[in-house]
Amino acid sequence: MMRLAPLAFALLASLSAAHAAEPVTLAQAMDDQDWIGPSVESAWWRWDGKAAQFQQKRAGAIVRDTWQVGLDGAAAAPVADTARADLDAANALLDASAARSAFVRNGDVFIRDLRSGALTQLSRDNQNARRLQWGPNGSLVWQAGGNWYRWDGRAVALAAQALAEDAPGTPPKADDLRDRQLRRIDTLRETLDRRDAARNQADAWRSADPTRAAAPVYLGKNVDITDTALSPDGRWLLVATQAKGADAGRGGKMPMYVTESGYEEFENVRTRVGRNDPVPQSLWLAEVATGKVRALKFDGLPGIQNDPLADLRKAAGKEPLKGNRPVQLGDMQWSNNAQNVAVMLRAVDNKDRWIASVDTASAALQPRHRLHDDAWINWGFNEFGWMPDGKTLWYLSEESGFSHLYTQSGGKPLQLTDGRWETSQVSVSPDGSTFYFLCNRVTPGDYEVCNVPARGGQVREVTALDGVEDFSVSPQGSALLVRYSSSYTPPQLAVVDAKGGEAKTLTDTRTAAYKTRTWIQPQMVQVPSKHGAGTIWGKYYGPEKMEPGKRYPIVMFVHGAGYLQNVSKRWPNYFREQMFHNLLVNQGYIVLDLDYRASEGYGRDWRTAIYRWMGKPELEDYLDGLDWLVENKQGDRGHAGIYGGSYGGFMTFAALFQKPGVFKAGAALRPVSDWSQYNHGYTSNILNTPELDPEAYKRSSPIEYAEGLQDNLLIAHGMIDDNVFFKDSVMMSQKLIELRKDKWELAPYPMERHGFVHPDSWYDEYRRIYELFERTLKP
Repeated sequence: MMRLAPLAFALLASLSAAHAAEPVTLAQAMDDQDWIGPSVESAWWRWDGKAAQFQQKRAGAIVRDTWQVGLDGAAAAPVADTARADLDAANALLDASAARSAFVRNGDVFIRDLRSGALTQLSRDNQNARRLQWGPNGSLVWQAGGNWYRWDGRAVALAAQALAEDAPGTPPKADDLRDRQLRRIDTLRETLDRRDAARNQADAWRSADPTRAAAPVYLGKNVDITDTALSPDGRWLLVATQAKGADAGRGGKMPMYVTESGYEEFENVRTRVGRNDPVPQSLWLAEVATGKVRALKFDGLPGIQNDPLADLRKAAGKEPLKGNRPVQLGDMQWSNNAQNVAVMLRAVDNKDRWIASVDTASAALQPRHRLHDDAWINWGFNEFGWMPDGKTLWYLSEESGFSHLYTQSGGKPLQLTDGRWETSQVSVSPDGSTFYFLCNRVTPGDYEVCNVPARGGQVREVTALDGVEDFSVSPQGSALLVRYSSSYTPPQLAVVDAKGGEAKTLTDTRTAAYKTRTWIQPQMVQVPSKHGAGTIWGKYYGPEKMEPGKRYPIVMFVHGAGYLQNVSKRWPNYFREQMFHNLLVNQGYIVLDLDYRASEGYGRDWRTAIYRWMGKPELEDYLDGLDWLVENKQGDRGHAGIYGGSYGGFMTFAALFQKPGVFKAGAALRPVSDWSQYNHGYTSNILNTPELDPEAYKRSSPIEYAEGLQDNLLIAHGMIDDNVFFKDSVMMSQKLIELRKDKWELAPYPMERHGFVHPDSWYDEYRRIYELFERTLKP
């Protein structure tokens, strides 16, 4: 190999240093992630626990390749196409003996012998199997194409089928004409009797013949089946239904102008909030062998007849609710021994969540846990399941104000975790002795894997990686495969002993050019609230050395989704924006990104602070952040700007319309302008519905405050956004026109949805933001 002279080495070092010192350009910041390097998107253990397999995006393509990396220090390598038939897959399930695993790959079911590595394929079709579960005596059940299948160790058979039809032989509705016809025509009546007798004989033969598949379970022709869950022994089937053809509300039609056909096209999109509540559901217990179906009534659920919205209903002139509140099914979980099943139910108003077990003998629900919230039950932290003993239920609950882990075995629940931090992503060790989970005990944005004994005891941090994304326990239970990240490192893989210790890094997918870069590390800061909220966590970006006496123009960033955490030590959801913040600092700005009230990671009360008034607490937090920058970071109060997308766009509207003169400029990207135009599942939880709670919508929707605009505003929106419709920005534009406002502009992007995917659009959007700030915020 040719050796480089010392001068050449010095030259290479100086070039690397120069490259590292180059500030990021706008084009680089908004480019595809390929120049950074692909993230490890999902990962799982190989069957022997000696290697990990994972997926990552192929450079210059949308294809995801599968890679493998050993724990012996060898470099990761792509799995050859000829070797794909022997791959394992994510979410593999261990049987009771931990000697076999079952998983779904490409929609088909496989079983792996963990002693020999032998792989057995159980299904090969196009039905996309799911919901695998081991059962008694090593049996396995799964759902595919709406039906349930069972493997008994020898053969795969159809185990259960639920049909939204009347059972054969169901008497028709009374009809005088029919009755008279059958009474008068003997041949007609005799033919009907013979047909009934033949069907009854066929049913008897089916029941007596163990080689036959069980007859379908019939739920009747007046329902639609929404979900089913088969007990692992194949005996019982839970079925959720709703009224057939229930009116789900009028959906929208979204125009698309730039199309492959060359013609204008239209896409069907969601309904708006309040345009019909979610359809109530019913729950049934069916005995597979006999087809007998019994209703599981909700009457015994505590609080089911209480109406938390009664006062609003009365004020709106609505009829009071009578009887049980409408309910929808959340999930159904059978124990592996098939002796117990738990169901999660949620009130349609989302103020209550129940977990109940089912007494199969009496076909009755037995309440196990009720979670009530005067605002709304969280979208997350609703995991539950059964311990390997088949009788102990575990679940997450925010009843203490933070998500924590509980177990229950017939008596009083045992709380296993506690404190002002959150428990999530629960996993049970193969032997059932230990729970593993994500925790953020030290600071809200520092995520590690923790564990706790299943019988109760001390919570321990197993990792020290700061930014754990997710993890899985090895088939042998001895190690954890951890996906982790940091502010400037996209998700990577490491392995850690299950008892704790130093992590061994398995991947580094970053490009050489990206790794040479020097980035401005965000400072995790705590902004004191002047509005009674305590501490507001933020990321601050500023120059390494502040010029004495100088006042710096301010940019404040607002993350999207409302319920999302961006102030953490993980790879940010907004990695492009983070690079943009580097660019801004290099151009003389200081930047603050806050986890305002409503953000994830800070417990129930932080999340629900916006109930019935979106935009008020969050804006208070940003005003406190502005004060903090002025008082602590030499911020120039007279030259402050704000920007963000989605919920961040909504907050940009709120800031400019409700506090004119405070922010000299704002960029509202894909913004909500009227909450009555958004979806039901998100909005009704926070603001109820427009008909029931018009005041909440009036004081939360920016279009009601548009008169207050006096500063510079950029609106940017994808025209085929099927989340926040482009219509929101069109309506706001019309309102601003009618109000004869100036200093605003609209930038439409014909080929972008809610999250932009084309670098040209990213670049154009952020060029406009940068130019807006340069024009308005520089003294």
